[in-house]
Amino acid sequence: MASSHPLQIDVVSDVVCPWCYIGKRRLERALALAPDVAVEVNWRPFFLNPWVPREGMSREEYLVTKFGSVEAYKGIAGRVQEAAAEEGLQYNPERVQRQPNTIDCHRLIHWAATSGAAAAMKQKLMELYFRDGGDLTKPAVLVQAAAGVGLDAHEIRARLGTDADVDLISSQAREASSKGIGSVPTYVFARQYAISGAQPPEQLAAAIRQLAAETSGSV
Repeated sequence: MASSHPLQIDVVSDVVCPWCYIGKRRLERALALAPDVAVEVNWRPFFLNPWVPREGMSREEYLVTKFGSVEAYKGIAGRVQEAAAEEGLQYNPERVQRQPNTIDCHRLIHWAATSGAAAAMKQKLMELYFRDGGDLTKPAVLVQAAAGVGLDAHEIRARLGTDADVDLISSQAREASSKGIGSVPTYVFARQYAISGAQPPEQLAAAIRQLAAETSGSV
């Protein structure tokens, strides 16, 4: 039904955003509902908490800073857990001990994209954080995660020790903000149309079909 050119979908999100975790699964379900539409999915960086220091911080300090108290987050967490469970995902916030700055996570996703493993890298990092309470501030954890999706552990360890692509990731995140993206996940279709929030798969699938049809004549 569509053009020979795939519909480009840029997903602006962060690995520590629980609704991005859920939204990724819902996008996958949406794509399964529209299997005849060719798409190209790109994972774009966003810093949900740009004020978290590069070395990260304790989860308790983070929750107090952002929500006022640890208790204040429990109600929010309960709703997220229910939504995650509906998608077959586990969200175990009580396991998280460290709140990371996510620039290194986004670097891993960027590097994984060269071998077509960006989605797998993002999923691995999200599962480590949300399901297992993994400490994404530790280079060893990141290296192991990267190796788990087929990246070379020695190369990743060396690159994480440098500032490689820090400026690139930072500029991409700033660009998203400059375009008015303030909540994530945000799905940008054909670089023109944006939908924010972890929308139901059926709504995303309908949008994918409609926009693929609308843009097929202009490419």
